[in-house]
Amino acid sequence: MYDPTVARLTYRALLGRRRALILGALPLLLIVIAAAVRALAGADDQTAVNVLGGFALATMVPIIGVIAGTGAIGPEIDDGSVVYLLSKPLKRSTIIFTKLIVAIAVTMVFSAVPTLVAGLILNGNGQRIAVAYTVAALVASIAYAALFLLLGTVSRHAVVFGLVYALVWEALFGSLVPGARTLSIQQWALAVAHKVAGGDMVTSDVGLPTATVLLVVVTVLATWYAGQKLRSLTLAGEE
Repeated sequence: MYDPTVARLTYRALLGRRRALILGALPLLLIVIAAAVRALAGADDQTAVNVLGGFALATMVPIIGVIAGTGAIGPEIDDGSVVYLLSKPLKRSTIIFTKLIVAIAVTMVFSAVPTLVAGLILNGNGQRIAVAYTVAALVASIAYAALFLLLGTVSRHAVVFGLVYALVWEALFGSLVPGARTLSIQQWALAVAHKVAGGDMVTSDVGLPTATVLLVVVTVLATWYAGQKLRSLTLAGEE
């Protein structure tokens, strides 16, 4: 299910100089904001929740997920180089699964690690807020990577659609329309964070059992359907 050669090529594509700079910009900004807030306002639990929830989990994690998930396969489909990969004796499910693992790893590194660092800067992990949001970032990374990898497989405008989901659906509608929060990866991740932190500092509009089921379902279905679309793309090329 995992091919090292496909993984190496995908890592190389995702961590090229230009894309690596884009991936590193938001984490660096988060840490700078955390340091500035700590210097100006001191250690405060609510401030830590506001920064980690409002910027790290709501903005940084999904955008990095868009870059990593769509970038894992979208450019290869756009420029036609995917034909070289598909010509190899590899199962399409292996290609998709390998690219998903790479996208998840990249998303986790560029989102969860800076979230933990920022949380420690903001309040030294008081009330386990830093760890809670780090776990939320890890969990969200899996679902975002799978969803955006699927978008990269089915659409040439995957980045646009991904940003619309991340910035419009989750950030805008998710904050204004209560029903939309149920269909938000961010809220599902917050349910896990709430369990880790305990207390009332970290909250979610979705219960943990529901959030867990939805995270698993979205990840599995998105991965499966991406494999199906890649298989149909191969058949179309052979015809």
